[in-house]
Amino acid sequence: MFFYYVDWTYLILVFPAILFSLWASLKVNSTFKKYEKVKSHYGITGARAARRMLDENGLSHVQIERIGGNLTDHYDPRANVIRLSASTYDNTSPAAIGVAMHEAGHAIQHAEKYAPIKVRQAIIPVTNIGSRLAIPLILVGTLLSAFGSVQSEVGMYFAIGGVVLFSFCVFFQLVTLPVEFNASKRAVKALENTYMLTDDEVPIVKKVLSAAAMTYVAALAVSLAQLLRLLMIVSRINGRRK
Repeated sequence: MFFYYVDWTYLILVFPAILFSLWASLKVNSTFKKYEKVKSHYGITGARAARRMLDENGLSHVQIERIGGNLTDHYDPRANVIRLSASTYDNTSPAAIGVAMHEAGHAIQHAEKYAPIKVRQAIIPVTNIGSRLAIPLILVGTLLSAFGSVQSEVGMYFAIGGVVLFSFCVFFQLVTLPVEFNASKRAVKALENTYMLTDDEVPIVKKVLSAAAMTYVAALAVSLAQLLRLLMIVSRINGRRK
């Protein structure tokens, strides 16, 4: 019984994925830090680059604001605002320009009703519910399985419900990948078709955005590992019913 509650599946499945996620986070921060002091040839700031990309795509109504923090850049579709961190807004490095234009890419995705981003928005409510209730439901199912056959049967339903809810979280992470990769692709394409950066500065943008994309791959890996672990737990609950 003690071995069951130690839950070795976490150490074997989830912990390595978490280490991968930590590495990806350190990688994107170190990559940005490495290039954030490199001044671009034309001296365009991240905010100006994003503004130009938005205007060229008919999105002059989308505002750009400065916020605090480091790499806290994001696009808020509800307010139609791109919020750029201090390390990006006034920075003239290719790294900052790439990050800013990546966020502009998200604004363009919303304007064009890019399919993956529509799917991601549609499942946000159930994803939020799943992230809060999945684990508690499985824990309740585990506890009920320790009692009589009736309670064990009910516990199995609780556990299955928890897995189903958590699967939406995994699906959300999966759909996020094409959204992020596409936003980066739009940013790089826009840079290659303009004179905001020189030819030897564009590869810096690709390195920074590739490092950032790896964090989303890592997040998916953690979610998949956790889902597999939960499936194994439910399988054990089912085994105890027999």
